[in-house]
Amino acid sequence: MSVIVQVPSKSPRSPASLIRIWLQFLGSMNLAITLFVGIAVASIIGTVLRQNEPYQDYIIKFGPFWHEFFNTLGLYDVYASGWFVFALTFLVISTSVCIIRNTPVMIRNIRAFGENIQERSLVVLPKHTEWTVNRPLASVLIGATEVLSALGYRLRIKDHGTHTIVAAMKGASNRAGHLLTHLAIVTICTGGLLDGNLSLKLKALTGHIAIETRDIPASQVPSVSRLPQDNPSFRGNVSIPEGSAADVAFINIANGYVVQDLPFVVEVKAFRVAHYFNGQPKSFETDLLIHDRGRDTPLRYTLAVNHPLTYKGYTLYQASFGDGGSKLHLESRPLNGDSNEDAELTGEVNEVLSLSTPGGPLRLELTDFRRFNVQPIPDGDASGKKFRDVGPSFTYKLRWPDGVAKEYVNYMYPMTVDGRQFYLSGVRSSPAEEFEYLHIPADAANKPDRFLRFQVLLHDDKRLAKITKDTTRQSLATAHIDDTKLQEEISTAMMQLAQIFREGGYDALITYVNAHVPEKNRSSAAEAYLKVLDHGLRQIYATVLIEEGFQMSDGISAEDGQFFEDAVDALSATHKYGSPFFLQLKDFEHRQASGLMITRTPGKNLVYFGFFMLITGVFLLFYVPHQRVWALLANVGNRTRILLAGTRMRHQHDFALEFDQMQQRLKDKLSTFG
Repeated sequence: MSVIVQVPSKSPRSPASLIRIWLQFLGSMNLAITLFVGIAVASIIGTVLRQNEPYQDYIIKFGPFWHEFFNTLGLYDVYASGWFVFALTFLVISTSVCIIRNTPVMIRNIRAFGENIQERSLVVLPKHTEWTVNRPLASVLIGATEVLSALGYRLRIKDHGTHTIVAAMKGASNRAGHLLTHLAIVTICTGGLLDGNLSLKLKALTGHIAIETRDIPASQVPSVSRLPQDNPSFRGNVSIPEGSAADVAFINIANGYVVQDLPFVVEVKAFRVAHYFNGQPKSFETDLLIHDRGRDTPLRYTLAVNHPLTYKGYTLYQASFGDGGSKLHLESRPLNGDSNEDAELTGEVNEVLSLSTPGGPLRLELTDFRRFNVQPIPDGDASGKKFRDVGPSFTYKLRWPDGVAKEYVNYMYPMTVDGRQFYLSGVRSSPAEEFEYLHIPADAANKPDRFLRFQVLLHDDKRLAKITKDTTRQSLATAHIDDTKLQEEISTAMMQLAQIFREGGYDALITYVNAHVPEKNRSSAAEAYLKVLDHGLRQIYATVLIEEGFQMSDGISAEDGQFFEDAVDALSATHKYGSPFFLQLKDFEHRQASGLMITRTPGKNLVYFGFFMLITGVFLLFYVPHQRVWALLANVGNRTRILLAGTRMRHQHDFALEFDQMQQRLKDKLSTFG
């Protein structure tokens, strides 16, 4: 006989049970803690890493690889990144669910005195005591209520027939602390969501706004990349030169920006900056004028760090400063022999100059000017100072017709390196690279003129041929050798080595040796070539000194000899420099620009109110303990039995002391009744 066992199939969960599961998950402590940790990590990143900077700045700071990695994680605008907004939104939902689920319980706990508590529940409390007094119950009841009221308790009294319960409670607002802290979290996060760039990101994703990537004036930015004046929330930046005005702010997004129109015009009348002894900015402030159609006269205000201006719901902060278009007077000194003529140039920072050179047209892009460059002194000076200002510098780019550019930074005055004076000119091919510096030695007059004459002469083939021939002839005559063919061969070799050196430095000479000399003879050949080259370069240098008026019969001083060594090192590196000329800053007219951050944050009032609730809630939780006391009074013949019990959630030791004092006061009170 077969037996058929029917196994009941699992019925699908009802919608009500699924909703209950979801509510339990959303209101769970584990979810809240996970979200809190994520938001805390994001807040640390957003505090340490400057947000919404141009991508070029991040590439310079981190390099291409880490820039792309951080960009993928959304760390450059962390407060508007998808994962941060997701965490913040779910934290609001989770906390709201927790509030909805637990508020009725909290309210009941605040209002419930527990008048119906059973005796067996009182005797299991950690603090309870029992005794009898030779007093009627009514007299004991009066004494108990007076003592508990004097201690700040609120009372409820209930007669149960066989006994009377005096239920006392104080610190019920402690329970409200839980509610306030949870409401504070919801309020603060809601304010943060209102003031975030969430709506802007959504518009960019849906195509309602286009990110502008071109470097064009704000007036030329199309309407699709502009935000209206009634935009409820934004955080933008604008740099305004002294004497200029702006009615827009720029909001950096990804690798571009959008323009936020303002309902007023901000004019910068003057900008001031003070420095510490080490060159760091000590303070900077801006004299502003706010031009508004609704005002008869402009609003004047001096904006400083930590002293913002709030006007019509917009807040202006002093955020930074930079160059506002300083006028630079430059002198172009040729380096490659294509031209021997110096040229004077005048341009403003952020201006692009078109240059015609023998090698083709170039674009000179003046990008920055710094009036002060304070650098540490390795061992300090005699006065004990550890820093010094090495003077102004300017930064520019040279761009070739194919779009390739190199960036340069040149200092106006020579700097001391190893006890000698050099004009420094840094060069790099990419913002991700560090500057490599060409050290041009300064002559006795603290100018680069002698070095520049040296390199001009080295590139003058006609004069170079004469110098090598004269040098060879004199050397052979000193050795009493009269060989015209040998003289021609040595002269030609010296000329060729000088040409190789000027085109590629010592590296080119080594390459030449490796290509034309058998491997077994390379070492000796290189040594011989270097001697010939050194002899030729010294004769060229001697010609420079003679043209300056030096008497070579007196010999070359140690300083002039050191200058030769430094000049040769610089000449050997000029092929890496990449520029056909050296730009020397002769004079400048400094103009500064004030960097302002302009925000509109309607959610900040919610955040402030949320923090007020949070502080209040935390105070109630930590400094207002919730405690309950019960006195059970029962007749025992002509006597009254008293069962006193109490509990407190925190600080049990303090409550134990208070409970003992309460018991003693009640005994003393009852003993005074006649």
